[in-house]
Amino acid sequence: MAILLEMKDIHKTYPNGTKANRGVDLTVHEGEIHALVGENGAGKSTLMKILFGLEAPTSGSILYKGQPLRFQGPKDAIKQGMGMVHQHFMLVPSLTVSENIVLGEEPVKGLFSLVRDRTKEFSEIEKLIETFKLKVDPRATVETISVGQKQRVEIIKVLYRGARLIILDEPTAVLTPQETDELFESIQMLVRQGYTIIFITHKLREVMEISNRVTVLKAGKTITTMLTKDTNPEEISRLMVGREVLFRVDKQPSEPKDIVLSVKNLCASDDKGAPALRGISLDIRAGEVVGIAGVEGNGQTELVEAITGLRKATSGEIRYLGDELIGKSAAQIRAMKVGHVPEDRQTTGASLTSTIAENLILDHYRNPEFRRGPFLNKKKIKQFAKIMMDIYDVRAQNEDVMAGALSGGNLQKVVIAREISKNPKLLIASQPTRGVDIGAIEFIHREIIKRRDGGAAVLLVSAELSEVMGLSDRIAVVYNGKIVAVLDNHDGLTEEELGYYMLGIKSQERKEALQ
Repeated sequence: MAILLEMKDIHKTYPNGTKANRGVDLTVHEGEIHALVGENGAGKSTLMKILFGLEAPTSGSILYKGQPLRFQGPKDAIKQGMGMVHQHFMLVPSLTVSENIVLGEEPVKGLFSLVRDRTKEFSEIEKLIETFKLKVDPRATVETISVGQKQRVEIIKVLYRGARLIILDEPTAVLTPQETDELFESIQMLVRQGYTIIFITHKLREVMEISNRVTVLKAGKTITTMLTKDTNPEEISRLMVGREVLFRVDKQPSEPKDIVLSVKNLCASDDKGAPALRGISLDIRAGEVVGIAGVEGNGQTELVEAITGLRKATSGEIRYLGDELIGKSAAQIRAMKVGHVPEDRQTTGASLTSTIAENLILDHYRNPEFRRGPFLNKKKIKQFAKIMMDIYDVRAQNEDVMAGALSGGNLQKVVIAREISKNPKLLIASQPTRGVDIGAIEFIHREIIKRRDGGAAVLLVSAELSEVMGLSDRIAVVYNGKIVAVLDNHDGLTEEELGYYMLGIKSQERKEALQ
């Protein structure tokens, strides 16, 4: 296959001295699916931002179709036939699918091109939907469609703008197994018609399943590029992390004890006042992990926020060690030895304008060990932060670096370190490994199981079914604000079976689900 893209000796040094890329080389062939993998902070995101014109390289060159390029912004990349589907969707919820797809590129007609050509708009969109089997209703409002359909809208959006090289950043992070299969079918159809895909993921199983070649980055440098058929997940992970990685969660059967958290007939509304939780009941015992499985947007966020005091319940009960939590503030609940890893590390998990050290003591800076009379003991705080950074492998120059300057994965490690280090009796972990590399995932999984074995009750919410199944002792499936099944986790339970419950195709009898 002909070479489509060459990125040669790419360096990127930020004004604060951080070196994100240290001589990266990437060669992408026309008509291939090229996987790009690496640990958090390896330089993947920076490299793609440079390619798409969101960042300027400090040095190095980019050749596209044999011609040197230097983009001033994403518009230049789009004009050259590049498109990027970001991990976090860039859609306007209140607009229709069609309006999102053509936004900024609306077809017009008539004198002086003042009239929007709706007929042409729908014709072109429906042709793309049919050609690439990206099933979605162009007239539906984006806020009413599923996560998988939103992913398709993003892909149609870049196709509509004429992209031939498409960058997919963690495209399956929030998809069910069925939706992932459908996405892969669409990607392979694109490639058969001459499109080229750069596929960024932490899921090595997906690398093996869909890519033709894979490039491994580590510490801002290219380690190697290999034919996927000539390698395996073990070799890729070893190149990424520098050691063998255990892909399974090594744990003993749970020994559940007394009920720690009891939720009864809980109802709550979403941010728009619509019902989000519709009578959820669930018990979690000391010494067990209960996983919540479900397509995002089915009440998981509201459930966690209601338990942690971040959302007001409209009715029901939430009892923690016998105490009613409804009516208590988030600060009061956290002071009761409740740990909470929020799903959004940037808005509710960390203070981006505070240092790593400050973030690590955010809710226990009043502890005597961190105080000297009425003042903070900065020496002790720094010592604690250094220990946590070492244990949790937070990669930064020192503990005084602002949290906002960290990569997403390293910021997640800071949040995990803070919540787990206080030895909670109830640990609520929402998307604990989202955007985290395989080495860190392995460590976080071990820590969660360690807390379980130490007697903590763990509520795990994750869009990663493999994570839910690997860590959970029981799995509660939510659909449309209700628990439609509570299943004991055993070898016979499959991701496909869970997927049917998650999509609302199957449901246990309510009486059975609450047992």
